[in-house]
Amino acid sequence: MPTYIRIEDGRARLAEDAFSHVADDIADLETGGVILSLARFEAEGDRLISEGRRVGVRLASDEQVEALAYDLPRISLVALDFPKFRDGRAYTNARLLRERLGFKGEVRAVGDVLREQAGFMLRVGFDAFEPADGSNAQEWDAALRRYRHVYQRAADGRAPAFAERER
Repeated sequence: MPTYIRIEDGRARLAEDAFSHVADDIADLETGGVILSLARFEAEGDRLISEGRRVGVRLASDEQVEALAYDLPRISLVALDFPKFRDGRAYTNARLLRERLGFKGEVRAVGDVLREQAGFMLRVGFDAFEPADGSNAQEWDAALRRYRHVYQRAADGRAPAFAERER
């Protein structure tokens, strides 16, 4: 099974991936958990979930996370795509998933994912990563701890610097 980086107990760890990314043109699905495009999920998701499959949905950066609102309680993970590292729409979708839609499952960053963005991704609600830069879990762990203070509230619940000073 492929590996990816998952945040557990505040630390970045290498994890075995129980899910397979499935392209839209693949007819036969592998056993185990699958990650489907939004279009394929809309076509086959109900059937797969009723069969007891663990299903994840991969959203392209131009797709709205609200399209999953009704199905979120049945979905195991949402993979948000970064087509380019500088495309920030997945940050917004992650925060909407956590704060507005109350999603408790895994939010995974896929695509052009770089560890320099780790702290920002964690703040908005990502808890798993498929790094594009070949970095390992130790490098991600260091990147997550790079900055001690934050300056605004976010989905991660960390107290901003002004709130720390008030204490």
